[in-house]
Parts: sequence; C-alpha cells; structure tokens
Amino acid sequence: MDNQQTLPVLNDAELRVLGALMEKSKTTPDYYPMTLNGLTAACNQKSARKPVVDYDESNVTLALDTLKRKGLISTATGGSSRAVKYKHNFAIVFPLAPAEVSVLCLLILRGPQTPGEINTNSGRMYEFENLDEVQTLLEKLASGDAPYIVQLPKRPGQKEARYRHLLGGTIPEDDAPDDQPRRSSSEMEERLTKVEVELAELKEAFDKLMKELM
Repeated sequence: MDNQQTLPVLNDAELRVLGALMEKSKTTPDYYPMTLNGLTAACNQKSARKPVVDYDESNVTLALDTLKRKGLISTATGGSSRAVKYKHNFAIVFPLAPAEVSVLCLLILRGPQTPGEINTNSGRMYEFENLDEVQTLLEKLASGDAPYIVQLPKRPGQKEARYRHLLGGTIPEDDAPDDQPRRSSSEMEERLTKVEVELAELKEAFDKLMKELM
C-alpha cells in the first residue's frame, strides 16, 4: 500500500459524493455506475451517514466536476440507458485493496470510528475475519510517509481509540457518537437504499419522457 501520490484535500460535498460512489459500488452493484439522481439520493441517505445532508443535484454536480478534475471519478455511458453515469477511481489512483477502500469509505461517510465499529459496519462492503484483522489494516493505513488515516486520542471511559481519514472536510468540534442505540439493520438499510435509488431512476426516466413529449 505505497501511497505514490499526495492525498487530495476534499471539501464536505466532494467527500460525500466520493464516499457514496465507493459504498454503492459494493452494496448495490446493479445500480452502479450511478446516475445523477441515484447519486443524489445516496448522498442524502438518512442511514449510515454522519452528518445527514440535503444536497440538490447542483451541489452533487459541482462536486462531481471537481472530483473529475482531480481524477477521482469518471463517467460511463452505454447500455440501454443514454444517461451519463458516474464511478469512482480512488482505488485506481491510489493502489488500495478492497478492504482498505471499505474502511476509508466508512470513515468518509460515518465519521471517526473505532475498530469495533468498523468491524460491525463494514459487513456490506467487506467481511473481516476478526477484530485483529481490522486493527492490522488500520495500523497499515495509518503508517508510512503519507498515511490515509490517523488515530485519535481515546475519550474518557472509552476502551477503543477512534480513527479518522486524512482527506480533508470539516472536522466537528464535538464529534460525539450518536445517542440512539445501534442496531443491526444492514438488510433494512440495503432495501431502503434500493428503493431510494429506484425512485431516483424512475424520476429521471419520467422527466426525460416528458421532455421528449413536449
């Protein structure tokens, strides 16, 4: 995992768009690469996101434009749809293994995480064998001359240290964990995501049909 290039410094919108593409490439491959509507819905998803945002298509388009200039995303066309679709190039620009991309994706979309949280939340993208494997990978990502992540100081009463990515974005003054109890809801999250993406795709198809009829 030699980082030959300098890590980009991304803003919050760029991070959310990039993270959403990373996630959906693994969790909903049938809808990947993603249309603008589908990607906007993925960015605004209310589950597995911190913070929850309400971007419109112009926010997402602007982030896509700057990410494309930085070489981190590309467009894809073809097949039965003429709509432009988008995919991430992060693992091409930076030679990372799927497990490493999954960890970075979690940190981008959910904020700082402990090894235990990463082990619990990564299942839809990558299934780790155990917590030791997670810890070893985190230490690898945090090492070298140009690390991808950094270990944060432990909070009072916290058994595990948290890690955050080094790709820019806003760092909250009080990065407090959610107060709501954590539940295993991977299946429900996946179903909700598919419904949101399907609705976005249907809306885009409907809008295109109405333009052609007018």
